[in-house]
Amino acid sequence: MFLSVFDIFKIGVGPSSSHTMGPMVAGGRFLAALRASPFQAAGLRARLYGSLAFTGKGHATDRATILGLAGFLPETYDAAAAEAALAANRDTGLLTPPDLAPLRFDPARDLVFDYGPALPGHANGMVIEALDAQGDVLLQETYYSIGGGFVLSAAEAEAVTDRALSAPSPVPFPFRTAAEMLQMAHGAGLSIAQMKRRNEARFRTEAEIDAGLARIWAVMSDCIARGLTQDGILPGGLKVKRRAKAIHAALLAERGQNLTAPHVINDWISTYAMAVNEENAAGGQVVTAPTNGAAGVVPAVIRYWLDHVPGASSARVGEFLLTAAAVGGIIKTNASISGAECGCQAEVGSAAAMAAAGLAAVLGGSPEQIENAAEIALEHHLGMTCDPVKGLVQVPCIERNGLGAIKAISAASLALRGDGTHFVPLDAAIETMRQTGRDMHEHYKETSLGGLAVNVPNC
Repeated sequence: MFLSVFDIFKIGVGPSSSHTMGPMVAGGRFLAALRASPFQAAGLRARLYGSLAFTGKGHATDRATILGLAGFLPETYDAAAAEAALAANRDTGLLTPPDLAPLRFDPARDLVFDYGPALPGHANGMVIEALDAQGDVLLQETYYSIGGGFVLSAAEAEAVTDRALSAPSPVPFPFRTAAEMLQMAHGAGLSIAQMKRRNEARFRTEAEIDAGLARIWAVMSDCIARGLTQDGILPGGLKVKRRAKAIHAALLAERGQNLTAPHVINDWISTYAMAVNEENAAGGQVVTAPTNGAAGVVPAVIRYWLDHVPGASSARVGEFLLTAAAVGGIIKTNASISGAECGCQAEVGSAAAMAAAGLAAVLGGSPEQIENAAEIALEHHLGMTCDPVKGLVQVPCIERNGLGAIKAISAASLALRGDGTHFVPLDAAIETMRQTGRDMHEHYKETSLGGLAVNVPNC
């Protein structure tokens, strides 16, 4: 299955790609199925399972589900219109999606958080039903939010088999592993970004690719800019203060002083990442990179490169993003980018690997050095749990993005000091992440039932 750069980097809304964007997308898909059906529904019901149930309220899954069933989608999300739709639902107990009659939906009754066993297809499962006037089920569908805003129906999840994966590829460079990626790069005499671009060109014109990449970076950059100008308390009840603005102001004030220690560059990097993840925690517009919970790593590393590395040019941001997406696609194909499936190693770890690869590329790295950079970054996130306090994408998530960005830059720098030969292949690190995620207790996979989530007072 081909994963486009525009699948890996999707414009959406916080705080979570799997818990907010995914349920919203699932709601939209169900409405489309209902419109195409012969049924005249009178109401809707949604049931959340697994991680969606355990941390759903902290991740705004309840709001996202309601808004998805009201016809909202992440890529066209309008915050003011969304608030108006939620208020109308509270007042009337109805949802009014486009091209459908008003539908009964009382969140207290029709939005069920099921804390029993997860559904078999994925830790993030939900069932949506259309009901007749008596409350009998007319249409039912199961959806899985598999990370990064990707959503599969139950039938689609079952279809992802070895047969499907062995189908002929529609792209000229169908690498599924890092080893295949390196082999194809040598055979074709192309960089990783050039191969990824040629794959994208199978579906879009060059102008469309460039415009799409520019749009991704513009949203990332705008998110950093907003985060650096906002202060106050983040929503959700933990009373976490936004810190990016104050840290950035202090860094600007110190700039040029001879007494500034070299390690302060880490504060710049962290601040860029924290700005993004504070925006995400507040429900702002972000880009999955590859998820919302890890959305700050890639833009922070790009911003570091543009603002602090001599010779950097915004004209090469597309090369960075294409390289990062190639690595992200390999990780998603062979392991996971879902915290509910593999812990935070799959989110911030994957993001750090992607960012390290992108930075190594724009700094002139060979395909082998780029693969090495990604491996170093991922290897040193292996085993990282996902244990958000109170189910909010705030603690430890915001700071964790800053540290992930620092690791990514260090990984790229180390890789560029070598010739690309190294002991642990990226594919081995990815497989290790998959196995570690499989063996990790569910308490440490975005359920907030273990780790910091139970050892830190959350009120």
